[in-house]
Amino acid sequence: MLNKFLIVNVFFLLFCISLFGQNKKNKKTRDTLTVENVTKIQEPINPLSPAKAAFYSAVLPGLGQAYNKKYWKIPIVYGALGTGIYFYTTNNKEYKRYRDAYKSRLAGFDDDEFYDRITLDGLQRAQKFYRKNKEVSLLVTIGIYALNIIDANVDAHLLQYNVNENLTLFPHFKVNELDAKSDVGLTLNFKF
Repeated sequence: MLNKFLIVNVFFLLFCISLFGQNKKNKKTRDTLTVENVTKIQEPINPLSPAKAAFYSAVLPGLGQAYNKKYWKIPIVYGALGTGIYFYTTNNKEYKRYRDAYKSRLAGFDDDEFYDRITLDGLQRAQKFYRKNKEVSLLVTIGIYALNIIDANVDAHLLQYNVNENLTLFPHFKVNELDAKSDVGLTLNFKF
């Protein structure tokens, strides 16, 4: 256990040291640049972009992710929706099998596929089980569809988020001089 803790701390320390080194190099280049030499071109914010992405995802799942240029999310969306639809159809098919056997038993026939194995009460329980699973898988599929729309909307919002040098999150690691223990923290800097 101590070895794992030591390895994790060493990797974290190396990560922090690499960040310190990068920060100093960036400060040197930042100090030499003047405001007259740098022209920053910023794309204008489109306030309708999140609504457009959500609408596209509502029309065709995955289209909002393509609009946001997050193409790697499209197979995840279709895989999740396909899994939900698969479980819905499987549970619906099994529910219909047990329902038809139950109906034929009530009509007085003894030629259903479950006649020697399952009682009438067992057929009722199986119907309830598969109907409940069918409804749950339908709700999960609808939830995944809604998450697809929400993901496209939130991702379009985050694409417009201002990320520049004036806003930084900087991890730091230092040794406390009073008790010789290490301190780990994050520093959030705003530059106006």
